Amino acid sequence: MEKQVKRRRTFAIISHPDAGKTTLTEKLLLFSGAIQIAGSVKARKAARHATSDWMEIEKQRGISVASSVMQMEYRDCVINLLDTPGHQDFSEDTYRVLTAVDAALMVIDAANGVEPQTRRLLQVCRARGTPILTFVNKMDREVQDPMTVMDEIERELGMAVVPFTWPVGMGKLFHGVYDRREDRMRVFSPGEDKAGGDDEILAGLHNPEAAKRFGAEYTQAQGE
Repeated sequence: MEKQVKRRRTFAIISHPDAGKTTLTEKLLLFSGAIQIAGSVKARKAARHATSDWMEIEKQRGISVASSVMQMEYRDCVINLLDTPGHQDFSEDTYRVLTAVDAALMVIDAANGVEPQTRRLLQVCRARGTPILTFVNKMDREVQDPMTVMDEIERELGMAVVPFTWPVGMGKLFHGVYDRREDRMRVFSPGEDKAGGDDEILAGLHNPEAAKRFGAEYTQAQGE
């Protein structure tokens, strides 16, 4: 029993509305193998809705109004993943969820940066001493550059930022993400909504193939 308890981790995904929290939840479930096809949040007539948006009102409006818990396995751990409502009207549910988690994943919209609900939820996490990991989302859209986003997080939230990964390009020129710990780049492929695909990996920060393929965006990422 003790071994099973130690295997389990519970974390919540928090953000301001429309930062991409439920979509990120869906991708985590997809890449963990818990689901085989990722659903859609926005499209009301979509064949598949997001797994965590199970209530009819959530499917119709494309928002989360109640917290949902999903379970997946990663390596030797059993992960309980909680997708929480972002809208302030349903924030009491989110506050209750944050009393029962080991950590929180805070999603930041790279276009809008730090937003009001982000600040409120961070205050709740800080009051309880909850560890926080930040995920900057939507780099494949027209957004602020990563240095600006990092500076805003440090100024607005008063937290030191240590990036684990770094984007190569952004918007229409977003090519992928460089992992600083593993010294390799994961190439971005638009529309990855099914499990089973093999990600293209390019090893090393000073990879000549990556520099040739991705040009100025890769050179800029190297310098940053």
